[in-house]
Amino acid sequence: MSRLNFRIEATSNGTSARAGRFHTLHSEVLTPVFMPVGTRATVKGQTIESLKENGAQCLLANTYHLFLRPGAEVFRKFGGIHHFMKWDGSILTDSGGFQIFSLHKDRKMNEEGAAFKSYLDGQTFLLTPELSIETQKAIGSDIMMVLDQCIPSTASYEEAKAAMELTHRWALRSLAARRDSQQSMFGIVQGACYKDLRKESASFLTQQPFDGFAIGGLAVGETPEKCWEFAGLTASYLPQSLPRYLMGVGTPIDILEAVNCGVDMFDCIMPSQLGHRGTVFTSQGKMQLRRTVYKFSEETLDKQCNCYTCRNYSRAYLHHLIKSGEPLGWFLLTTHNLAFYHKLMKEMRQAIIDNKFITYYNNIRPILLMSDENNPPIPPRKNIIKTAKLGDYEIHHNKEGFACIKQISSGEIMHSVNNPEEEANRLYIEQSDLSNKLINKNFNSTQSSIVQDHLPLNECLNKQQLIIWDVGLGAAHNAMAAIRCFEKTLNENGFDNINKLKIISFERDLNPLKLASKHNKEFPHLHHSAPFKLLENGKWTDKSGLLDWILIEGDFLKLFSEQEKPDIIFYDPFSHKTDSDCWSLKAFKNLFAYCKNKNFELYTYSNSTMVRASMLVAGMWVAKGVSTGPKDSTTIAFSNKEVALKHKSNQNLLSKEWLERWHRSQAQFPLDLSEEEKEIFTKTIESHPQFDQS
Repeated sequence: MSRLNFRIEATSNGTSARAGRFHTLHSEVLTPVFMPVGTRATVKGQTIESLKENGAQCLLANTYHLFLRPGAEVFRKFGGIHHFMKWDGSILTDSGGFQIFSLHKDRKMNEEGAAFKSYLDGQTFLLTPELSIETQKAIGSDIMMVLDQCIPSTASYEEAKAAMELTHRWALRSLAARRDSQQSMFGIVQGACYKDLRKESASFLTQQPFDGFAIGGLAVGETPEKCWEFAGLTASYLPQSLPRYLMGVGTPIDILEAVNCGVDMFDCIMPSQLGHRGTVFTSQGKMQLRRTVYKFSEETLDKQCNCYTCRNYSRAYLHHLIKSGEPLGWFLLTTHNLAFYHKLMKEMRQAIIDNKFITYYNNIRPILLMSDENNPPIPPRKNIIKTAKLGDYEIHHNKEGFACIKQISSGEIMHSVNNPEEEANRLYIEQSDLSNKLINKNFNSTQSSIVQDHLPLNECLNKQQLIIWDVGLGAAHNAMAAIRCFEKTLNENGFDNINKLKIISFERDLNPLKLASKHNKEFPHLHHSAPFKLLENGKWTDKSGLLDWILIEGDFLKLFSEQEKPDIIFYDPFSHKTDSDCWSLKAFKNLFAYCKNKNFELYTYSNSTMVRASMLVAGMWVAKGVSTGPKDSTTIAFSNKEVALKHKSNQNLLSKEWLERWHRSQAQFPLDLSEEEKEIFTKTIESHPQFDQS
């Protein structure tokens, strides 16, 4: 029975991620967990108090370094590392295998152990599995690691197999050396990037009485993608009932991918190493504080973080400390990086417990891949112009001269490339042929150029009504473009020739529209009474009585089934990152199920293969839409074949050629599908009648 009493508390559908907990000799540890690296019985530049404040549960110390200095006799005198460094939480000790691997020319490996020269005085030592375990017992760590032979992940098959087999023999010797110690011990799975060796190593080690298993030999030469692949593969070979530890990995995105594969424990020197170099991880991506762009920045490091650094210091001050080489800068940036890592672990754990890890994964992954190094530096200005803000939004000025709305927390910008008014007209108004749809083609009398201020109710009731769903009101560019189109069509064709129009706008956060309305000099499309009345009353009616604009505030996916079914859908959720649920297969299935009995057309800026495939599986017919900004196409969806073939874009319906490309795509399926669901998904697309038209 495991000394850790590990148990899994929750898993999350569509993923191998799991939340668990275990008990060491000193504390309880909740997983997933990140272990700050305290190589020499200290985490560089940190105090025990700062580590605890940031949420550290377990630290990692290194047997190789502690063996050389201060030595096992010191730990025996002090009763172990916990009393020595005044840390009352858990501690895991690495065996020293990786450090010896890093010595290159100054070490020799044989069956007995690893001979190496001390970097302190050049003295030669032989570290055997037995000596490694005896040293770890003296250190008094909660979890000991077996001595292993680490080699580059790009090593030849013969080298990888030999190192794996030596690691297995050393693992058995390490277990025997533990004797009756109550300290836990992990075996280490090796095998480089060879699937059969990884499977063989896991099979051998899981037959031994270890308390958990580590995945070793990764992040030592392979690509990140290969690292993620083999971390997931190895984890799948390990028992569910014991903790899994990915050694020395890695960046936040590495950890996210590994948690998704079912790994529980992590360590890495990056939070402190990068902090010393001026690099930090934030809710807006990775930032390099050495950049001159931060010289005059009064902003805190990360508005989504409540660590000591973010509560007290500006980016400008941190920039100054790093440029000056001041140790305080190293402390402050490492403090923040560790806080970021621990917060990431807590968020992942909660998402698993809430059975929402896939949604969290989709939302956080693009952020973890972001970096300010991808953005051109902004020349520093001594006279900083404060940006207008409201809630989580601020006004962003595009280099082309127009204003748009930016979400601070995600860094996402509404209409970041094209002029928003031009994009709304091109993508939604012109493609939907709204002006022609508004004209009452059943009315044959002479057209009138007079717009009546007061229309008798019975005349309104006799008119047909066109319904638009405006999904994602934002700063109201799309809705206002529809209103301008209506007004122009009414003036050109006369009251008697126009159908009624109802616009139903869905939005869960009105701050973008409120912010733009307060600064409408920068947003010409809001030079109209309609948006102000909408914010005040939740609705607005044109003086002709022919146009109603209704606001539905809240979650679109929960509220759309209570509304009148649409003829046209402007599908414009903020972004895939901030509104991932709106782009899911479930969302499109529910939308189609509710609206399919009414002929509808859906227009969206997305050209994602996964989105188009999900629409097809939901039952819609799908075509390529016009290009916009950097995208060579957008997407149009229809309720059925009849509507699709009548539309002017029918020649752009996705064809068998698209279907062949979909089969080769790396983004075929929504991320939360099981293998069985993927098979059903594939058969549904392949049998879609749309592809019989090709």
